[in-house]
Amino acid sequence: MNRTTLSLIAGVTALAAITGVAALTTPDASGTNTAKAAAELPVERSSLVCPAPSTSDLAETTYTAFTPVTKGTGSAGKAELRSGAEEPDAATDAKGKETGAANKTDKTAKTDKSVLTGKEPGAPVTEEASGSDSPALIGTADGKFAPGWTVQETTEVVAGTGRGLQGVNCTAPDTEFWFPGASTAVDRTDYVHLTNPDDSAAVVDIELYGKDGALETTVGEGITVQPHSGEPILLSTLTSEKQENVTVHVTVRSGRVGASVQALDDKLGGDWLAASADPAGTLVVPGIPKDAKAVRLVAFTPGDADADLKVRLASPSGEITPAGNETLHVKAGMTSAVDLGDVMRGEAGSLVLTPTDRAVPVVAAVRVVRGEGAKQETAFIPASRPVGTRATVVDNKAKGTTLSLTAPFRSAEVKVTASGGSDGGTAVSKTYTIKSGTTQDVEVPVPSGLKGTYALTVETVSGGPVYGGRTLAATAEGVPGFTVQTLPDDRGMVAVPEADEDLSVLQK
Repeated sequence: MNRTTLSLIAGVTALAAITGVAALTTPDASGTNTAKAAAELPVERSSLVCPAPSTSDLAETTYTAFTPVTKGTGSAGKAELRSGAEEPDAATDAKGKETGAANKTDKTAKTDKSVLTGKEPGAPVTEEASGSDSPALIGTADGKFAPGWTVQETTEVVAGTGRGLQGVNCTAPDTEFWFPGASTAVDRTDYVHLTNPDDSAAVVDIELYGKDGALETTVGEGITVQPHSGEPILLSTLTSEKQENVTVHVTVRSGRVGASVQALDDKLGGDWLAASADPAGTLVVPGIPKDAKAVRLVAFTPGDADADLKVRLASPSGEITPAGNETLHVKAGMTSAVDLGDVMRGEAGSLVLTPTDRAVPVVAAVRVVRGEGAKQETAFIPASRPVGTRATVVDNKAKGTTLSLTAPFRSAEVKVTASGGSDGGTAVSKTYTIKSGTTQDVEVPVPSGLKGTYALTVETVSGGPVYGGRTLAATAEGVPGFTVQTLPDDRGMVAVPEADEDLSVLQK
């Protein structure tokens, strides 16, 4: 087959997308096809992984999956979460040895089976699990289920270390993750959960950075994650240093993994710490609950230059400067943290970090504490990408759901759609205007006749970038549990260049 014939074939290449990123074969440079303006088409395949939810026998976990209705997807497709072929029953250290997190001494092979299957786009589906033996899950969605496919894992633990409400969006596999806000302090038990969705083993390095730079680690390099399996790595097995604020850097030498940090506190409950948005000069941490009793900002710059950041709080009335914390100096390669205290003062808000002078890429997250005395609970909010075209959060309930939206740089109009419920109900939409520099806890639309849980889909209609955070709150055993998830663009659409057919290439 000659070069020009290959060009023609490439011009009609089919779209394929995995984990929300399209892979497209374009015409060969020697061809004469002329590209037109790119068309927005839905992705055809998505992949997500969910970490093993808990080591507590008291854990009650709900998995919720949802795909928003997307034009142009066709009628075929499937979405499914499956357990791996083999999963460990206990958390392990980086050498594969069991930690004290579970008391089981044997490992049981798990059957590769479907845990949850999608019904139709626009309809949430749920599945529940109890106890400490739920494995990591691996999910794929194709066809009409792929664009915007969203899965959340929500776990309630009524007692013990990390008690409270823990929630995490199942993540797309990738090769690099940053987690500012982890800890190796004596009252914290933090795990890095690595999940490999592929048929071959992945090799992963974990680096830890404290207030003075890189922590000395013993077994953080060359960690093998077996195919179709998850590995929870206890941070205290990687280093003997005890530090309150640590940034975790996960890089993949071969293969790809999903990664999340489970941060469990002896007294302050716990939650999942999702990866920060990619290092950037300007970051937004959206959706800090208005009743937060304490807010801690943790930041890290991976480059060789220090970063100086302006710290602003986008409130309902506009941007304000936290008293005494107008700026934050982040030394290169070192984790910086500042306690902002009761900065919310009963109002919704989002932190906006911008360079004071030159832009230096940073990553950031906040730790939020709610409640009083012995009934306090913790959640983590990473810096997030904007909503973009569309973003979705799931497992919303008639009560205890707060949707917070911020337009830090320019006013914007957004459309919020509440899907039908997992057990019944009719979808409803509302449109909101978010003024520049403000954060608003909007009145969340609730499906009429709601039964079960529902999804909230946010779409940018016009204006500047919008960032969002959703808080779920539930009280168990008198403890006000809560968890916060951000709303980054679901990357359900991809730009595909159009090409004119030019049969003259066959005559050359």
